[in-house]
Amino acid sequence: MDINPFLVWLANVKCHVYSQEDVTDVETTLHAAFATSGEAPVSEWTPPLFAISKWWEPATLDDLARVWARIREATIRDGARDLLKVIFCRVAIECAAVSFGHQSMSFKRHSAHADAPVLLDTPAIPLETVFWRVADTILHCAATPLTATENQAFLGDARTLSAALPRVGYTLVVTSPPYPNRMSYIRELRPYMYWLGYLSSGRQAGELDWHAIGGTWGCATSNLMSWKPDAAISVPHDTFHETVAQITAHSKILGTYVAKYFQDVVRHVQSLRDVLAPKARIHYVIGNSKFYDVMLHTEQIYAAIFEAQGFHDINIRAIRKRTSKKELVEYVVSASMS
Repeated sequence: MDINPFLVWLANVKCHVYSQEDVTDVETTLHAAFATSGEAPVSEWTPPLFAISKWWEPATLDDLARVWARIREATIRDGARDLLKVIFCRVAIECAAVSFGHQSMSFKRHSAHADAPVLLDTPAIPLETVFWRVADTILHCAATPLTATENQAFLGDARTLSAALPRVGYTLVVTSPPYPNRMSYIRELRPYMYWLGYLSSGRQAGELDWHAIGGTWGCATSNLMSWKPDAAISVPHDTFHETVAQITAHSKILGTYVAKYFQDVVRHVQSLRDVLAPKARIHYVIGNSKFYDVMLHTEQIYAAIFEAQGFHDINIRAIRKRTSKKELVEYVVSASMS
């Protein structure tokens, strides 16, 4: 389950079973899209993504817009269109002037003599070549049979699970929630969401991130300035309030961010009890954080929240060192429902 409709769509696309007809539709549509590449350029729709020239240089953006228009106009099966959307998204990000060499996306180097980004460290590859390379990978995966299991992603808020899930009595939870590190997930997803029509403004992106646990994009950050903690929600960890106070001494907005994050986690765990079966087992992959010189022991706070909500057999296991600060570790926090 996810609060972001694009991620729900993507999860369901990954679980769908595709036919040979879907694969054929994809290949036919791509052939048709590139068959007109030699014609005079036509101005096609491009998404209202802020400073879009930072993402794609003009010729690449024109080509992407032309292919996207052919995908939207094609009379094809829904499964084929979903596969084409995945292919398009992968190509669009491969051709974008962005780098993923850090945990947060950054833009690549720009030319000193032009507004548009120049991929100085990337050889020019025809867009059609990139499309067919990505399509070959996606279509090979789509043709692979899936076992006959029932998989479905649902749109909903993790703080009110019973409102979105179709039943109760789940026996197992395996999840990796957002870490309290102010990394914005919607920032990375915006180009896909604009192209596919899930976003039409930066305000929408910020509002969606505000409703997500740990969201920090755009207006989600400014909203923190007026957020007040709920006196009825207690975070049951011995040093939690002291840790928040230490972070607040460096930055009020970061202290508020941490306080809101864990109040939201408490609401989530409370709602989790409503949908689990007796003796259900839960596993949360979560990392600790460090703000300035203050360590935030996220895994211990999660364990304390689980215990306070009646879970037992709680275990914290370190699984790997992360690639950022040396003190940062990823853990699995496990527990059982009463």
